[in-house]
Amino acid sequence: MAAANKKSSSGRRSSKKTNYFSVKRIIGLSALLLVALLPLYYPYAEKNLSSAWRWLKDFGSNPNYPVYKSYNIHIPVKYAIHGIDVSSYQGLIDWEKVKRMHQDNVHIGFVYLKATEGVLITDPYFMRNRRSCQRVGLINGAYHFFRPHINGKLQARFFLANVAIQKGDLPPVVDVEELDGVTPEKMRRELDDFLKEVGLKTKTKPIIYSSLKFYYDNLAGYYNDNHFWLSNFDHADLSVPAGTRWDLWQHSNHARVNGILHGADFDVFKGDSLAFRQLLVK
Repeated sequence: MAAANKKSSSGRRSSKKTNYFSVKRIIGLSALLLVALLPLYYPYAEKNLSSAWRWLKDFGSNPNYPVYKSYNIHIPVKYAIHGIDVSSYQGLIDWEKVKRMHQDNVHIGFVYLKATEGVLITDPYFMRNRRSCQRVGLINGAYHFFRPHINGKLQARFFLANVAIQKGDLPPVVDVEELDGVTPEKMRRELDDFLKEVGLKTKTKPIIYSSLKFYYDNLAGYYNDNHFWLSNFDHADLSVPAGTRWDLWQHSNHARVNGILHGADFDVFKGDSLAFRQLLVK
């Protein structure tokens, strides 16, 4: 009886050993098969995992205000014409790369360039940016950073002395976003003189740029004959009272654009391509 039990015990150990090696062999063969098939399977798995991750990130987001990965910002999809505005802050720009950049139907269709400020400051990159935009075929225009404590007519003359406005350009822009310690009334008097002088010399009505808050606080109701370029960041749409005459909306100040080292301001034009062509200097 003892011998029989010993034999039986030895048989069980032998059976367990055989099963152990069989399991190891199956695992080993499975691992080799997985390695062999990995090059075929990986692109499929990566694509599906990537799609699932994008779906999770976009879940619950506004479909009319999606993230455009190339530009690293949300972009409102209801607008067809997109642009940027730059100054010396952006440094040396490769305009060929700016022109070529696109994602889906979004590409840079226009550019505003800072030209002057007050009566003494010219943007050191303006002329280079201007020539480069013209060379690569980017529609562009110039803007003046307005200083309310300085005579408006003199600022207009300084701007026009540095900018040769041509047929096909975007209209000139005056950027008004600070009071510089003067009253709103004083600011508006000087701005009136600037607008009148530029309009008289160019036969083109300048566009007024301002933040939405500054517009409400100091400009709304005073310039009903002028069109506006308003800034209001990181919103799906620009909410302004009915009747507000705006053509451009600066909706982001940190877009990533090929050819530009620092974040750029990103803009949209309100109308369609026909309205955009009608906006240009005649």
